Amino acid sequence: MDKRKLIIDTDCGSDDAMAIAMALNDPNYEILMFSTVCGNVNAEQAAINTLTTIEKTESYEPPVYVGAQKPLLVPAVFAADTHGEDGMGDIGLVPTRLKKRPENGIYKTLETLEQHGDQEIEIVALGPLTNIALEMLMAPETMRKVRRISIMGTAGLGVGNVTPLAEFNIWQDAEAAKIVLDFGVPLLFVGWDACLDDAMLDPDDIAEIRNGSELGKFVIDCNKVLMEMNVGRFGYECLDMADPAAMAAALYPECIEECDKYYCEMDVTNGPGYGAFIVDKYRFSGKEPNAYVCSKLKAKEYKDYIKRTLKVK
Repeated sequence: MDKRKLIIDTDCGSDDAMAIAMALNDPNYEILMFSTVCGNVNAEQAAINTLTTIEKTESYEPPVYVGAQKPLLVPAVFAADTHGEDGMGDIGLVPTRLKKRPENGIYKTLETLEQHGDQEIEIVALGPLTNIALEMLMAPETMRKVRRISIMGTAGLGVGNVTPLAEFNIWQDAEAAKIVLDFGVPLLFVGWDACLDDAMLDPDDIAEIRNGSELGKFVIDCNKVLMEMNVGRFGYECLDMADPAAMAAALYPECIEECDKYYCEMDVTNGPGYGAFIVDKYRFSGKEPNAYVCSKLKAKEYKDYIKRTLKVK
């Protein structure tokens, strides 16, 4: 069977690391390259974290390129309180062998798309959409070759995690998200709500993954800052794995429970709604749906996919 081809765009923090390891171990897909973007950490640190994850996964080694260094219009706000200053739990993780490539990730994404046929490559975006938006502005016809863009972003049908209405990846660069949403290619947004409730990794899941393989130990240990934060946020040691949820929805759609196509809009106004992704769930607007929104996963199938791709025994 021919493998489906992926480009992964990431602001690699600790939950990205788990998602990247999962994708590297899925035999149905081939990752052609990684591009990094400013988000959880700066784009250079995101490249360091991506390279570390590739080494720890011990699968194959796609090239890593650095993309946009800041959001389109607003100042960057990093997520040290969620992922640590280095994005990986501040436990001293660095690559020992691999290095980033010198070319720019935005140009390499466009070049890679141009070298392949229409609908041959899917992009999975795990961070703010700055790189994707710039690619659409620079080379719209090339970006129309994309099969689909699957995005970890939005609050889905729920509440925000950085403001009452907004989810971090979208809020970090709402102008970029608006460009992507309005561009007109197939889009799948996987909301933060998809990794909550039954899909949350509970203490038993965490122990099973950590004790089940060396890779499992790595992806849990680097999430220690998030786990500590979640004790205060949710009342117990748990992990809301947003990027793994998005990766699972994109690569293993059998785990999706609730996903529908809606008319959606981005709020880029300068006020409390900035970064809100407005989903017309009840079709008030009468407008044609423009994006799929996944808001719930089948917990068992999702967690089984995580454990399978992390080689948990």
